[in-house]
Amino acid sequence: MKPNKDSRTVTEEIVVAGGELVEFVKRVVTEGNVRRLIIKKADDEVLLEVPLTAGAVVGGALVVVAPVLAALGALAALLAQVKLVIVREQNDEDESKNKEG
Repeated sequence: MKPNKDSRTVTEEIVVAGGELVEFVKRVVTEGNVRRLIIKKADDEVLLEVPLTAGAVVGGALVVVAPVLAALGALAALLAQVKLVIVREQNDEDESKNKEG
């Protein structure tokens, strides 16, 4: 899917407890506008980078991401905290909805 000329990329960085990582990722992926997830250790070392295509997001992303979630579960057991970088594609109309609501 090509980026829409009315869209822009938004990056968020969130610190998540290791035990909450899998559930948090499930929730974020089901939102549907996530383009990429990057999981880092506290010292910013990248552990895992997961690109999510538009087709995966629309067509049952949790099924496509299931192997990644299994790996995240094992990873989360080893780390107290991780940084989760969420790259989203935000349309101008999405932004106006967020401002209204």
